[in-house]
Amino acid sequence: MEEQLNQLKEEALAKIAAASNSKELNDVRVAYLGKKGPITDLLKGMGKLPAEERPKMGALVNVVRQEVTEVLEARAQLLEEKAVQEQLEKESIDVTLPGRPIKVGSKHPLTKVVEEIEDLFISMGYEIAEGPEVEKDYYNFEALNLPKGHPARDMQDTFYISEEILLRTQTSPVQARTMEEKQGASVKIICPGKVFRRDNDDATHSHQFNQIEGLVISENITMSDLKGTLDLFAKKMFGQEREIRLRPSFFPFTEPSVEMDISCFKCGGAGCSLCKQTGWIEILGAGMVHPNVLEMAGYDPKKVSGFAFGMGQERIAMLKYGVDDIRHFYTNDIRFLSQFHRTEE
Repeated sequence: MEEQLNQLKEEALAKIAAASNSKELNDVRVAYLGKKGPITDLLKGMGKLPAEERPKMGALVNVVRQEVTEVLEARAQLLEEKAVQEQLEKESIDVTLPGRPIKVGSKHPLTKVVEEIEDLFISMGYEIAEGPEVEKDYYNFEALNLPKGHPARDMQDTFYISEEILLRTQTSPVQARTMEEKQGASVKIICPGKVFRRDNDDATHSHQFNQIEGLVISENITMSDLKGTLDLFAKKMFGQEREIRLRPSFFPFTEPSVEMDISCFKCGGAGCSLCKQTGWIEILGAGMVHPNVLEMAGYDPKKVSGFAFGMGQERIAMLKYGVDDIRHFYTNDIRFLSQFHRTEE
């Protein structure tokens, strides 16, 4: 019986070692340790042995049963760990792969332009000044050397709310208000904001658009200061290789007045459809602040001088980004705006 018991133990241990999964291992347990297994049968047959042999054989059967049970449990734990590892490998995520880019909102091209211009002039010591969009006729026209009946008022077709109240046609009223507030002190500001004119909307005109104007007043301000400022602006916005030229013009609130052109960034000045074969693109108007404007704001034009400039924010954006229709900025067409989207990884 002892020999048979040892043989059963060796068979059981061999089959336990050969089991490759939990099911096979459980089959071995049932086959050898189950109610109908050979080791259990040996325990049931103990009554047939002589009384003096029963204790020895009983102890031996229990030892074998215990050894087989311990090996079974160890093998079961090993197979379970192996199964878990295989599942982890099967279901693992390769975190080294790049993630899918997520489209996020982007600033509107007009916002990009105004912020870029603001950053430039703030770095030059300018302050940002703002004023009301519903304005008094005095600040919009009279304080800028445009008294009632002045023919130059016809250059700006105005939305009047009453005889004295209107929607501002330019951001120049902010300059007039600032000069009035400064009471003769130096001024260095830019004035971004919406303006309104009764105009027919088309590819290059809108009844509502944005302007950015600048004003500097102090002692010994000259036309060369204005030219240097505009040259720096052109190079910052359109490239270091850009050149500028100033052409004589007329504005009631500046004297002398100029129009500023930049060398065409598409053809380099050779002449193309963008610059209408001239090699130059008109950008903005500027000039030295008119003495009458200084006097009305409380300045002595014999002691101080200044320069002013104004540009259309949409025009700068259209040239910078190659936009051919001003209405694209306002129609909220996702096909247009998506060109300015960015992605985050």
